[in-house]
Amino acid sequence: MSSPLLPDAPAEKSAPTHFVREMILEDLKTNRFGGRVHTRFPPEPNGYLHIGHAKSICLNFGLAAEFGGKCNLRFDDTNPCKEELEYVESIIRDVRWLGFDWEDRLFYASDYFDQLYEWAVQLIQAGKAFVCDLSAEEVRAYRGTLTEPGRNSPYRDRAIEENLDLFGRMKAGEFPDGARTLRAKVDMASPNLNLRDPVMYRILHAEHHRTGDKWCIYPMYDFAHGQSDSIEGITHSICTLEFEDHRPLYDWYLNALGVHHPQQIEFDRLNLTYTVLSKRRLLTLVQTGYVSGWDDPRMPTISGIRRRGYTPRGIRNFCARVGVSKTNGTIELSLLEHAIREDLNRTAPRVMAVLRPLRVVIENYPEGQVEEMEAVNNPEDPAAGTRLVPFSRVIYIERDDFREDPPKQYYRLAPGREVRLRYAYFIRCVSVVKDEATGEVLELRCTYDPATRGGNSPPDGRKVKSTIHWVSAAHAADAEVRLYDTLFTREDPGAEEGREFTSDLNPNSLEVLQGCKLEPALAGAAAGSRYQFERLGYFCADPDSTPGKPVFNRTVALRDTWAKIEKSLKESR
Repeated sequence: MSSPLLPDAPAEKSAPTHFVREMILEDLKTNRFGGRVHTRFPPEPNGYLHIGHAKSICLNFGLAAEFGGKCNLRFDDTNPCKEELEYVESIIRDVRWLGFDWEDRLFYASDYFDQLYEWAVQLIQAGKAFVCDLSAEEVRAYRGTLTEPGRNSPYRDRAIEENLDLFGRMKAGEFPDGARTLRAKVDMASPNLNLRDPVMYRILHAEHHRTGDKWCIYPMYDFAHGQSDSIEGITHSICTLEFEDHRPLYDWYLNALGVHHPQQIEFDRLNLTYTVLSKRRLLTLVQTGYVSGWDDPRMPTISGIRRRGYTPRGIRNFCARVGVSKTNGTIELSLLEHAIREDLNRTAPRVMAVLRPLRVVIENYPEGQVEEMEAVNNPEDPAAGTRLVPFSRVIYIERDDFREDPPKQYYRLAPGREVRLRYAYFIRCVSVVKDEATGEVLELRCTYDPATRGGNSPPDGRKVKSTIHWVSAAHAADAEVRLYDTLFTREDPGAEEGREFTSDLNPNSLEVLQGCKLEPALAGAAAGSRYQFERLGYFCADPDSTPGKPVFNRTVALRDTWAKIEKSLKESR
């Protein structure tokens, strides 16, 4: 079987082995499942996928590829009240973008509704399921607690014929929502609450995005999931730890029906600092307008991080590094950012961009003259070659690259000081033009040394301690740049009892800069194009870009030594 990865190069070599892989190796050794490995990724289409799902996607598709097996994409679409076609389409798009291919194995639990109904009838006929008239509140009251056993429903001993009649009438639509349920007859005294006669079917007069109004009863997830695995011939049903307590019920249904029985295996879910990965909370952020949508670059959704500029390979490498275990924990967001930064460092072209421009006039540079300076596209990739960047008498530099009264350890431009312009010349600041009313620095007047073309040291051997980037004013492309920070101010949003997670939202999670100046070639940057803005970070062209007016999102920052020094100075004051 060919690798499922897209041609943006494979992910890094496999991480050290883990218990799921070891279980599969043991099953292959004993010829369990006839030596087959068949996994599946089974999202519910009730929201957009997020970075936590990426770990499951990589694990399921990755193991199948490693062992020459198959992996299905299946939608567990059993709740029409919360599911939408929009979510289905987004999930398909996201899994493909991550680099995986399910070939012709795209399935839906709704494909199996007829078979699931027949199996429910089979359990009724075997005396293992019954129609219950208790309301949802009454079911909860009868269920018991972790320390007290539950009580049997007064309808538990209905005759098989009556149960079959009532279940058929439920299917025919004779009863209103919530009037009756079909429950499995397991064990109301079980210490595992999931085995206390769980609901198998509920009445929902709701339109389904695939089956329309054909059904007014819908199977519960626990009933549909294992049987869907069985129908598809899944060998290893890999899911997150919250389903560990559901595994006895998964096994009970399959054993009671006597059908193909996959092995359910649970692993730790991915949690990140400064991030929420609950679909309910993410939906709240979207519906209340805290973010602009599911693909807001501050969101941990795959569509959001794609728009921000994260790479599929970077995400796959991250998922490989965090590993697989049986203990839930929280991963530092910085580890994800490191994986993305590491990948972009190898692949993103370098360009020069000035986000907070300060005008510089080079007084001894000939008026009207334009030179083209050769710039390296990516020092990590010699094959990337070079480009030509226009240089003229008036340029822009970053406002932070000038200090009128520089503190210690600041080596950038200051009155009387000389710096190197990247790929261009040495320049020296000779005067400062200010706003008379506010004292704001409006413009710098500088001179250049013609002997330093290309940024080379002058014949006299003098040195400078700083190199800064620039953009020619006459040629610059105007752009909007969006700087993103964490969406939350706390590592564990809403963790305190009684505290709403939205109270930890970061009011400074987005800063929009207008009038940024970029190399002219970036004026027509295609949406999704990724670059390293030299000395500033990695950026991605946003879909909001229009011809001649690009919009860029900061994907991830570079490590900035001076920023750390400046922060230290502020904290010491």
